[in-house]
Amino acid sequence: MAEPLLAVRGVETYYGSIKALKGVDLDVNEGEIVTLIGANGAGKSTLMMTICGNPRARAGRVVFDGRDITALPTHEIARLRIAQSPEGRRIFARMTVLENLQMGLVAAGPEADPAELDRVLAFFPRLSERLAQRGGTLSGGEQQMLAIARALMSRPRLLLLDEPSLGLAPLIAQQIFDIVRELNRTRRLTVFLVEQNAYHALKLAHRAYVMVNGVITMTGSGRDLLERPEVQAAYLEGGRRETAATGS
Repeated sequence: MAEPLLAVRGVETYYGSIKALKGVDLDVNEGEIVTLIGANGAGKSTLMMTICGNPRARAGRVVFDGRDITALPTHEIARLRIAQSPEGRRIFARMTVLENLQMGLVAAGPEADPAELDRVLAFFPRLSERLAQRGGTLSGGEQQMLAIARALMSRPRLLLLDEPSLGLAPLIAQQIFDIVRELNRTRRLTVFLVEQNAYHALKLAHRAYVMVNGVITMTGSGRDLLERPEVQAAYLEGGRRETAATGS
C-alpha cells in the first residue's frame, strides 16, 4: 500500500502551557479530499497551522511525501508545494485581484509558472472579470474564491483549506465546495479541509475525521460519518436544516 502524501503522527501542539493537540494521528492520501470536522475550538485550525510550521509541534511528526517537515521553516514547507487558504481568507485588501494572484506565484519560488494564471481563472470566471479591482472591495464569497485561487497559483500537491464556508451564505458556500470537488476531479488535487459546516464537508470528502478537544475521536469515509447517529446529533442537525432551506 502506498504511503500517504501527508502523515501526522502523535502530534502535540501547545499555546503556552495549554495543550491544544493531544497526540493527533491523521493521513491524507494523494488524490483524496480529507475533511476534519469538530466544534469551534476543537483544535482543527491549530492542526492546519501546525502542518505549516506555526505553531510548531512539540511532540510527534508531520511527514509530507516521505519527508519529515516538522521542524522546517514555514517558507520551506510552502516550497514543497503545500499551499494554504487560511481561515479568514487573509487576502491583501489594498492589492488588486491580479496582484493577489501574483503573490501566489511568489510563494512558488523558482518553479512559478505565469501561465498558471489562465488555468486557475478557468475555475473562477468571476475573478477574471475583477482582475483590476481591489481585493477589499470584493464580496465575501469572491474573497474566498480569491484566497483559494491565490493558493492554487503555486500548483500545490496539497491544498490546505481552513473554514472556506465561514461567514458565507449557504448558496455561495455550495459554490465553493463545488469548485473544490471539480479541482479534485479534473486535476487530482489533494485537499485537506477543515470545516465547521459538517454536512457539506462530509458530502465532499472521500474520508473524514472528527476532532474533540484536540483528540481525533472518529474516522471513516465521508458517507459513513454522515450516517452515524452521534455525528448527526452533534454536528449535522443545523447543517441539514440550512441545506434544506436553500434547496441545495
